[in-house]
Amino acid sequence: MTAFPKGTILGYPRIGRRRELKKAVESFWAGRIGEEELERTAAELRTATRQRLAALGLGQHDSAIPESFSFYDQVLDTAVTVGAIPSRFDDLRESDGTIGLSAYFTVARGQGERAPLEMTKWFDSNYHYLVPEIGPETVFTLAHDRIVRQVAEAKAQGYVTRPTLVGPVTLLALAKASEAAPDGFEPLSRLDDLLPVYVELLARLKEAGAEWIQIDEPALVSESLPASVARLAASAERALAALGGAQLRPAILVAAPYADLGDVFPVLAAAPIEAIAIDLVRGQVPAAVPGIENKVIVGGVIDGHNIWRGDLDAALTTLESLQGIGARSIAAATSTSLLHVPHDVTDESKLDARLVSWLAFADQKVEQVVTLARGLTDGRQGITAALESASAALADRLSAPGVRDGAVRRRELAQADFSRVAYAERESAQEALGLPPLPLTTIGSFPQTADIRRARAQFIRGEIPEDDYEEFLRREVAAVVSLQEDLGLDVLVHGEPERNDMVQYFAEHLEGFAVTENGWVQSYGSRATRPSILWGDVARPAPITIDWTTYAQSLTAKHLKGMLTGPVTILAWSFVRDDQPLRDTANQVALALREEVQDLERAGIAIIQVDEPALRELLPLKQADQAAYLEWSVGSFRLATGGASAGTQVHTHLCYSEFGVVIDAIRALDADVTSIEAARSRMEVVTDVAQSGFDHGIGPGVYDIHSPRVPTVEEVESLLRRAVEEIPLRQLWVNPDCGLKTRGYAETTASLRNIVEATHRVRADVSVAV
Repeated sequence: MTAFPKGTILGYPRIGRRRELKKAVESFWAGRIGEEELERTAAELRTATRQRLAALGLGQHDSAIPESFSFYDQVLDTAVTVGAIPSRFDDLRESDGTIGLSAYFTVARGQGERAPLEMTKWFDSNYHYLVPEIGPETVFTLAHDRIVRQVAEAKAQGYVTRPTLVGPVTLLALAKASEAAPDGFEPLSRLDDLLPVYVELLARLKEAGAEWIQIDEPALVSESLPASVARLAASAERALAALGGAQLRPAILVAAPYADLGDVFPVLAAAPIEAIAIDLVRGQVPAAVPGIENKVIVGGVIDGHNIWRGDLDAALTTLESLQGIGARSIAAATSTSLLHVPHDVTDESKLDARLVSWLAFADQKVEQVVTLARGLTDGRQGITAALESASAALADRLSAPGVRDGAVRRRELAQADFSRVAYAERESAQEALGLPPLPLTTIGSFPQTADIRRARAQFIRGEIPEDDYEEFLRREVAAVVSLQEDLGLDVLVHGEPERNDMVQYFAEHLEGFAVTENGWVQSYGSRATRPSILWGDVARPAPITIDWTTYAQSLTAKHLKGMLTGPVTILAWSFVRDDQPLRDTANQVALALREEVQDLERAGIAIIQVDEPALRELLPLKQADQAAYLEWSVGSFRLATGGASAGTQVHTHLCYSEFGVVIDAIRALDADVTSIEAARSRMEVVTDVAQSGFDHGIGPGVYDIHSPRVPTVEEVESLLRRAVEEIPLRQLWVNPDCGLKTRGYAETTASLRNIVEATHRVRADVSVAV
């Protein structure tokens, strides 16, 4: 067996330092470039990544550099590799059964009447993966060899890299049953049929020059999947017996990030594999177990989730304790893939230098891993200066002005701050809003056009004066309000042209935050966000949304929603300080938002939406930790909205949430109306809503905004009729799945027009029935 390197990472950002992949992929979709040029750009990015990681100190010839590139999503990559695409895409296969790049993107995004794969959150991160659809009819075959070609590409450049692949247990555990599958079918039951394809792929990778392969099995740490931990463990035992027993294969590293492996660790230790990567930021140093003496244990001590420089001395101490469990050898690593953090903090010329000294983006984390690897080899004395520098930065951060603000911390909270009057009283008071059955609305944002982005960039660069920029934005708001009135929506929004991002906009107006220039992180596909940095105590120095909301309301006699981002989502989509409990930080943000809610109410805004799309995202993977999380996360939302009067209708919005998993928490939010994503899953969620007895307003989405396709009137009507069959009419709202920021106006207008027509048809039938 080839020796495993002393330091490695589990993955690296793949969108490019300046989002080169995003731009190339979207140009390909738009027809501005061809497949050959897209492939060339992707190859250049992979080459640049290998060169950069080698320059930072990872070994060029020892498999330390992971081969973790993807055009869209790693789960989709693996599903396509093993031929697991739904039958509605079968005609897109090449004559030999393989799946080309255009077909790959069609599976991801849909086309015409072909719905794309469903999308949901990747464990407790802000990354979204595509959900495979697998049934008894799925034929597994090696239908895609891109990862093999990338290993060969690296070898031709003089690198021996480590290909990464979503493991068979995780692939099936995250999949949903296909439409053709019988009731009760579980994709995990197809494991034995899938394993021969993985065995074949391992042989191909070995022949291409791979000496190690990384098989990612994060499902093994989760207690939030349909399959039980015991079943996942048994499946992993069977899978690894097959893979480890393959005659021709690279050495196998199984990575299980995002939480503690717990009782599954002994199963991996006993398996015929060579290495195990464990998350020691979220997990614990395991005890010695049989089989460990033959394994390399890769200790994930550098946080792949967050951007703080952290305590390097403590990380080395953890690795030293790991040496005591009797493993064959120990290596240093990141806790997860660095997919979740930006490329390089040295790209941030506008951040305060003191703040920069506390931070570590992907490149800095690679350097930390390299330093720890040297510490494992040479001892502490070999890295004393690096340990002392990191400790000094940590001490400086804890004592810096603004990190702890006495005025913020003196605010005392009473139980009454976390509640409103009873829902029945609010529902009665809100009848004065005069809304029709099945009220039509949108979630908040309208398309961020090239003109909007261009004007914002010009304003930021000082090329246009503030008055001209604000006049441009007023015209955009007026156009959005006029469009909604023309379409016939009932509750309007102002479209948010002034907001670059639903979290960053608030971060720019709150104390305790900083924002980046180039801190892009992939959210899904070609979409990237720039998470803000929440580094200190949070306060609101002035109103944030009042001016734009009241201006928009002045343009229409219809109700217009005030739009706020909730405290949990602001935390989830920021890089949050790690020196105090999340509960304390969430309550600080909630108090700032509470002031904003009260100002909107005083300004005459009768409907206020406080979005919490990330509520499910932060739910811990371990069941023992979930109750405490739900208690403080729900509490922070209630603190933000608890000051609203009975007549003010409070809305919230949730993304990618398995409603049944968090129904009690959603009920506890006590929002008057909750909108949820439902279109891509074909309104499956309404059954959970109906069975739960949820009695507040609910808006299951009828338009999948993550796909460019326009839903037909009949499609939307079908979804609405299913909702009306299961949920009382008085509760139902009609809305898209999510905000429209990423869509174009042509598809948005056509989709909303179809939604309005479908709603009128259903309203007419409901009125006759009543």
